[in-house]
Amino acid sequence: MTATGRDAATSLEHAPAPGSMLTHTAARSLAVLRICLGFVFLWAFADKTFGLGYATPTERAWINGGSPTKGFLSGVEVGPFQSFFNDIAGQPWADWLFMFGLLGIGAALVLGIGLRIAAGAAAVMMLLMWFAEFPPAQTTAAGEATHSTNPFMDYHILYGLAAVVIALTYAGHTWGLGRWWAKLPFVHRNRWLI
Repeated sequence: MTATGRDAATSLEHAPAPGSMLTHTAARSLAVLRICLGFVFLWAFADKTFGLGYATPTERAWINGGSPTKGFLSGVEVGPFQSFFNDIAGQPWADWLFMFGLLGIGAALVLGIGLRIAAGAAAVMMLLMWFAEFPPAQTTAAGEATHSTNPFMDYHILYGLAAVVIALTYAGHTWGLGRWWAKLPFVHRNRWLI
């Protein structure tokens, strides 16, 4: 049965664009996911930089001499890398690397550019944070309950996977600067920059 008239227009409206595997609705949904995930990273950067009073009080803000990594990493009490994370807590290089990562990943996701690099960086950052929290552990080194609710899957894994999906589906092309970015001669010659 062939759709005609209004039915045909409606079915074409929701069909994937020529050469695309995504419908317009799917592309827009991925764009919303991209922008929301970018905001998660940008908000963490802003809160740790300025001490907006959510995860970071004003007196522990980076601009007030606080360390973005010290509180979290010095509190790591589980997992095979506990001493490693404790040792780098508050180190200036760790603070700068972490904050540059939050800002870079967040900006790339919101703008829709450099998504391959952002996805790789987000996946590495989230995997390191997963190891710091180490969800498989049910007790800390001191024998206290970790309150882990799942031995594998947590939001760090989901954020990393979401960033990879966003990059693989060119989600920056919808409601972002991805198409323009991909056409820049330098980016066009170096596809890993998409």
